Amino acid sequence: MTDETAPPVTTVDAAPQARTMLYLNGVSVSFDGFRALNNLSIIVHPAEMLAIIGPNGAGKTTMMDIITGKTRADAGEVLFDDTIDLRKLDEAKIANLGIGRKFQKPTVFESQTVWDNLLLALKKPRGVFPTLFYGADNDDVTRIDDILRIIRLSARKGELAAGLSHGQKQWLEIGMLLAQDPKLLLVDEPVAGMTDAETVETAKLLKDIATTRSVVVVEHDMSFVRELGCRVTCLAEGTVLAEGTLDQVSANPVVIERYLGR
Repeated sequence: MTDETAPPVTTVDAAPQARTMLYLNGVSVSFDGFRALNNLSIIVHPAEMLAIIGPNGAGKTTMMDIITGKTRADAGEVLFDDTIDLRKLDEAKIANLGIGRKFQKPTVFESQTVWDNLLLALKKPRGVFPTLFYGADNDDVTRIDDILRIIRLSARKGELAAGLSHGQKQWLEIGMLLAQDPKLLLVDEPVAGMTDAETVETAKLLKDIATTRSVVVVEHDMSFVRELGCRVTCLAEGTVLAEGTLDQVSANPVVIERYLGR
């Protein structure tokens, strides 16, 4: 009687995760001779939050314009999700890839309820007939309830958005971005005009979001950046001055001289 050797067990590797969600390498752009970005290189990993600080004119807004396709880089690489070249795509295609951008001033439908704002923002077919005959299904209801919990507005879901405080409108707009199911959120000065309590809660909210998706926050409020507790990049004159924790960046002599000491 001969021994039979069992066939080798084959394993199937899980699909590899993206190594970088956002990769900017050597990005430069000039406007009428003024170099807004100068050989800028930044990396954001999946499910990571990065805070961008720096003086006015440092290139923070231009950087976000480059990422979202509003402005074209003159040179350098702009890659999303490892391999997608954003320089070849327009704003609409970039948004559909999963990049959401929140500007400083909140834009919500004030005459609609909080719930309806989120319902309108859901990633659904936007043709005339789908819109006319659309009704929220069970998955949509669950999704909206989850977003309401994240943005701290579950108790206000039936109220008009006009009745929210400034900070709550900011949260609602962040929720509307989440309804689009983005992989990367770009958030511009989210706590400007907020109360101290709202500022602290916004930091918690963004940290919750960054457990499942990438978040880039542009901010001047150093106490808020400290609440975020994430990696910090300081820009000046379109290039990176320093990176690290807030304490490391704040102690950098060049950052003190060119930004914090002003």
